[in-house]
Amino acid sequence: MDEAILADSRDALILKEASLNPVYYIPRADVAMGELSMSDTSTHCPYKGDASYFSARNGDAKDVAWSYENPFDHMLIIQGYLAFYPDRVDAIETTARD
Repeated sequence: MDEAILADSRDALILKEASLNPVYYIPRADVAMGELSMSDTSTHCPYKGDASYFSARNGDAKDVAWSYENPFDHMLIIQGYLAFYPDRVDAIETTARD
């Protein structure tokens, strides 16, 4: 299995929703987009909008990250950011800003 650093950021946002675990959203500029490919998966969140998903390009992991390409107006702060599933990548280490 190939290993790649998918993101390295000092500018992650933390999104806290109700009783859910906090989610780190990383600016697309800090993500190795060449290591990811958009998958066919999509979901809808009534609070944020429609999410697009990304898989590892090497095929080792499906839908490791998601992004709201066109979030609802009140969530525009996460536009241009990706979030990673902590259980689908080896590690997430961030210095985030609230």
